[in-house]
Amino acid sequence: MPPLQRLAHSFRSARTWIALSLLAPAGMLAASGLMLLDLRHDAWDKAEQTSKNLVQVLERDIARNVEMYDLSIQAAVDNLKTSGLSEMAPALRQLILFDRAATARDMGVMIVIDEHGDIVADIDAIPPRKGNYIDREYFQVHRARAGLGLYIGRPIVSRLTGKRMLPFSRRINKPDGTFGGVVLGSVKLSYFTHLFSQIDLGRNGAINLYLRDGTRIMRHPYAEADIGVNIAAAPTFQGFVREHSGSFVHTSVRDGIERHYRFTLVGDLPLILNVALSTAEIEAEWRVKALVIGGIVLALCGITIALSLLFGRELRRREAMQAELERLSLTDALTRLPNRRAFEDAFTRATDNARRSGKPLSLLIVDADHFKRFNDRYGHQVGDEVLQALARGLSASVHRPHDLVCRVGGEEFGILLPETDQLGALRIAAKVHAEVSALTVDSAGLGAGAVAVSIGLASAVPTGVRPTTLPELYRLADGALYEAKAGGRNQTRCAKRQDVPATSSKRSFQVVGGS
Repeated sequence: MPPLQRLAHSFRSARTWIALSLLAPAGMLAASGLMLLDLRHDAWDKAEQTSKNLVQVLERDIARNVEMYDLSIQAAVDNLKTSGLSEMAPALRQLILFDRAATARDMGVMIVIDEHGDIVADIDAIPPRKGNYIDREYFQVHRARAGLGLYIGRPIVSRLTGKRMLPFSRRINKPDGTFGGVVLGSVKLSYFTHLFSQIDLGRNGAINLYLRDGTRIMRHPYAEADIGVNIAAAPTFQGFVREHSGSFVHTSVRDGIERHYRFTLVGDLPLILNVALSTAEIEAEWRVKALVIGGIVLALCGITIALSLLFGRELRRREAMQAELERLSLTDALTRLPNRRAFEDAFTRATDNARRSGKPLSLLIVDADHFKRFNDRYGHQVGDEVLQALARGLSASVHRPHDLVCRVGGEEFGILLPETDQLGALRIAAKVHAEVSALTVDSAGLGAGAVAVSIGLASAVPTGVRPTTLPELYRLADGALYEAKAGGRNQTRCAKRQDVPATSSKRSFQVVGGS
């Protein structure tokens, strides 16, 4: 079969359509899966970029404000060195010590504390409010360490205002370099609350500001219990301190929610800022799309498979019908034996095989004796029953799969015996006579021996002369059949030996026989 014809035939095959019914949905699922993965990647890219931008904006705002407050503190430290400051009027002294930046909205208290911990100057009061801060951490740190620079302490509750604040402080040195006190400035934690609350990170998103030692300064959403908590041992915080900035995904020790963390150090300050987005919320919109797209694709795949299976079933039904029609076209309707067309096809295959293998091929032509008498005496129905009985008897005479019994016309049958020589064919013929002699037709009261047949036999073997055709072998067997009829019927005759002249270099058969 030519390649194009084979391809066209394969597309008409039910198996092909069943395979396509599976491959096509598999392809659709693969394509939709890749698309969904790409959409998921886009969702994560968007979250990464959003959190990166937020961290940059917040970091710059915090760093700028801390720098401004620190400049006010440094100015106070420097202005304390002004000659004659202690003899000046309190109002003038306050103007010299504190600049206007120190009165910003989110600025807390700003005071000057002497070496004994007492307040000696207060930006908000003349005379200064009373208080001693010798027990404060920042005071003790500065007293113990010179040259520390700006120190950012843990969140505290102001003793002057009662509000939570983040303290910033610098050491005051006497002319001889000894400890002379502290200038304290503070930022209200409400500054961070106001700054962070303007950003919507979803229900489970969060913004955190930490000291380098792991102390939480602020968390949004705000909870009082979170302020001042140290999480230095938490895996998430350990991830923050390993690098200057970066991102990772981890589960929070606070609430067990998995989040994407984007973090950075705030300038050169000992502060760490992070923006945390819930991974479930990052993928929430993608999951909705995935469900919709996945549902549609699965529905289409189901419809495709169903239609393909239905079409495949229809193709199988048509193939079965075609096979049945093919079988019927090669089958005799009365006897259910192969017909003459099937006989001719089988003979072609058998001669090709015999030519390749060099083994003999035999043909028996079997004809019912006096069949016309059965029709005339008992009617055609009985005649048909006789033919059906003959078909059963002939079929019982052969047992090899490649032996063929067929009806070639009327009351004449053919038995094709591949790889069988004349002696083997004679044995089959004898068995045919035995089977036929035992046939009975009860509807007509015909007992054993009532039906007889005459058989003509011809055998051929490869000789290398020219191909033997079906008409040649059939003519020889038919001639032997007429000899059997003329010799008294109910007997077998073999075709006499006839050598076919060599007229071609092609391979052929020599027909052999004997009476």
